[in-house]
Amino acid sequence: RVLARSGARTGDEVWVSGDIGSAAAGLQSLSAGARAGEGLPACEAAFLTPEPRVRLGTLLGRNRAAAACVDLSDGLADGLHQLAAASGVGIEVEHSAVPVGAEARAWFESRGADPVVAALSGGDDYELLFAVRPRSRSRLETVRRQSRGLRLTKIGTVRREAGVVVLRGGVAEPVPSGYVHFR
Repeated sequence: RVLARSGARTGDEVWVSGDIGSAAAGLQSLSAGARAGEGLPACEAAFLTPEPRVRLGTLLGRNRAAAACVDLSDGLADGLHQLAAASGVGIEVEHSAVPVGAEARAWFESRGADPVVAALSGGDDYELLFAVRPRSRSRLETVRRQSRGLRLTKIGTVRREAGVVVLRGGVAEPVPSGYVHFR
């Protein structure tokens, strides 16, 4: 079963695989002059040798667990906007729910950046962003069991109102557009 970006509906849950922002932190570390493996080993590895979530995508489709799906090679912000636009919906993401890995979080904080905002606008994560209907949670649990311990995190919900926002302390902030090719 093919997963498209256009299947999300109001009330669906928004999920993401793995950690977000690790590859962006790894790229920044390498760009700052760290030699591979000496600065941020896990983040640099995430950037230099990404693991596309092909198996997870196959499981989500085969088990009919996801209503819509997009890869995050161009970052979470870009994926959120693509999924929302293709489905004709809006998305709200809970700031505290975005899974930023400890090494990436520490890197971003040491540079005075909000780790979630930095992770949203980074890229090269090669994780999956997907929408799940509340009635399909049991199917998602089947996928979770079959995905060999891969972290799956609910980060938000699909809403009727257009736009993609991050909720921080109950206040909605617009999500930046993300990476754009060919500027």
